[in-house]
Amino acid sequence: MIVVAGEALIDLVPQGQGALAPLRPALGGGPYNTAVALGRLGSPTAFCSRTSYDAFGEALLDGLRGAGVDVSAVQRGPEPTTLAVATLDAHGSASYSFYVDGTADRLFTVPAELPAGTRAVSFGTCSLVLEPGASAYEELMRDTAARGVFTALDPNIRPGLIPDADAYRKRFRNWLPSVSLLKLSEEDAEWLGGTPEEWLAAGPSAVVVTRGGDGLTAYTRDGGTHAVPGERVDVVDTIGAGDTVNAALLQGLARLDALSPGAPAALDPAGWERLLRFAARAAAVTCSRAGAEPPYAREVGDF
Repeated sequence: MIVVAGEALIDLVPQGQGALAPLRPALGGGPYNTAVALGRLGSPTAFCSRTSYDAFGEALLDGLRGAGVDVSAVQRGPEPTTLAVATLDAHGSASYSFYVDGTADRLFTVPAELPAGTRAVSFGTCSLVLEPGASAYEELMRDTAARGVFTALDPNIRPGLIPDADAYRKRFRNWLPSVSLLKLSEEDAEWLGGTPEEWLAAGPSAVVVTRGGDGLTAYTRDGGTHAVPGERVDVVDTIGAGDTVNAALLQGLARLDALSPGAPAALDPAGWERLLRFAARAAAVTCSRAGAEPPYAREVGDF
């Protein structure tokens, strides 16, 4: 079982150009997309979050169930669902503004236990920024790592949500001793500062940096560097592509029997190439269609 911990929200995606283009609601949130992608890829997956009782909250849970994701660890509340308004540039890349005050996912509390058979827990995005839930997710991350469970972190930086950038960067560095796999985009890496080598020295077994159409690069604690190019595809938009990479990495590590804290560093070059190419294929499918629509296993082929 892979558990994904973090927010579920509604993306409002523009259906045309300009500030007043019609908006289409879509199920989203980095952790939510990761959980859906894992489920579609065939991984036993559970989602750990807090969602609203409103219509959007019900739709989010239905989307998880439809992907085969266990929602028994999802907390509920009467507060509204978080909204994220997307803006797409000429290349289909998305930026966001958020409506988060008083929303349900911010009130997440540490669960008494995780689902039976949990082998890995994935964290990231808004849930590690917005208090009081951010501190609860951070506590869960530290507790999970202390029990020897594989932990994955995708910071998925949203600068508009971070009131004190330096304080967040300090928190990020303090998370690293509890992280087995750090996955981030090159834009995230630039915003955070530092290098893969510095981050590896602080704790993770491996760091994977995504470079859009230029592919992915993995750095391991033993000094290894492994890179693959991106898959060629006609890009509709990039919403959910990084979350799909995150899911594919976790699914692939499970298939390689490498979901233990130090195992990624021990993968040989062939194992890393296999893993990264799988993630690149999965992300390309997501980029080929509108919104966060991760692929099913049949669409990416054998691992």
